[in-house]
Amino acid sequence: MNATQEQCPLPEEEEINLLELLQVVARRKSVIIKICTAAVIIAVCYSLALKNIYTASAKILPPQKESGGGLSALLSQAGGLASLAGGMGGLGGSTDLYLGILKSRSVADSVIKRLNLQKEFEAKSIDETRKKLEGAVKFKAGKDGIISIDAESRDPQKAAQLANTFVAELGRRSVELNLSKAGAERVFLEKRLEVVKQDLRNAENDMKAFQEKYKTFKADSQATAAIEGIARLKAEIITKEGQLATLRNSMTDESSEVKALQAGISRLKSQLGSMSGSGGTDVIPAVGNIPALGVEYVRKMRELKTQEAIFEQLTKQYEVAKISEAKDSSSVQVLDEAVAPLKKSKPKRSMIVILAAVTAFFASIFVVFIQEYLSKLSPEDAVIIRDIRNSLRFRRHDR
Repeated sequence: MNATQEQCPLPEEEEINLLELLQVVARRKSVIIKICTAAVIIAVCYSLALKNIYTASAKILPPQKESGGGLSALLSQAGGLASLAGGMGGLGGSTDLYLGILKSRSVADSVIKRLNLQKEFEAKSIDETRKKLEGAVKFKAGKDGIISIDAESRDPQKAAQLANTFVAELGRRSVELNLSKAGAERVFLEKRLEVVKQDLRNAENDMKAFQEKYKTFKADSQATAAIEGIARLKAEIITKEGQLATLRNSMTDESSEVKALQAGISRLKSQLGSMSGSGGTDVIPAVGNIPALGVEYVRKMRELKTQEAIFEQLTKQYEVAKISEAKDSSSVQVLDEAVAPLKKSKPKRSMIVILAAVTAFFASIFVVFIQEYLSKLSPEDAVIIRDIRNSLRFRRHDR
């Protein structure tokens, strides 16, 4: 019972304390009003002194990878380097890749040079200009793959111009990257095709001369099938070696793709060796009893078929390379060009004033409680505080 009676006054004491706090606030409300008023006036003056910033936005859609028909069907028929040529289209399918191009130093320098931003930003060096440009332009990608380019400037026209310049530089740079890769493959195939044309021409001339000298000679069907099989294997080896040479321009021998190609070439060469024999002796089915003239004919026929198969394969790949180079598959699709905004994006003056008023209010509450606490100090505490203040003042003078 006594414990209950002792606990009863606690709510009353808490209520008294709360009322005392409110009383302190009411008694010193003039301080609170002065601090809040001063803060609001300063915030209004500061916000009005800030210049308007306008934000222009451009939206682009990176090229999507080929799927289904069209060029993909042609690639599937070409074989060999088709997987590599198809991989070039992958350059346009990655949103992260295009964000990386937009944030690259080369693109930033091109934009700075085209718009003469170093003079506009009043920067002392190109590095300082890049930093200011990085603060003025933001890139972000949505979940749908659409990339937004937001450019800020005090002039709405310049904000739109800055965003559109980045779009133009992105398109130009991505085309350069894609065309340089496609062009390198086309040049490689072009040179290889010239060599194969000459080899095919020589094989045709040898076969023609042989037939004219010995009249017409024809091998049996089994030997012909073996010749065509060997020709196909040699053609596939040639094309895979071409693919390997192209990959080595951009990858090391430790790459998984390079190793896979090397393993595939080794398997094909092993198959070719088993069909052609070992130790330099040609082993062709059903030609063991053919006279020497027939063997010579089979060899020349095999060389001719091989060169024809290689020429056909390389011709397909060469056409694919030319299509890949000519087709502007890497050009970005502009969904929304940046236009000069009509309304400012910042500063948000009302928000600045509100935040300043709220901050000043809580700061003034803290100040009045400190004042109230100091006013109620005992004489002994006042003396201690005075001594502390004097000692701090003397230390400052000593310094």
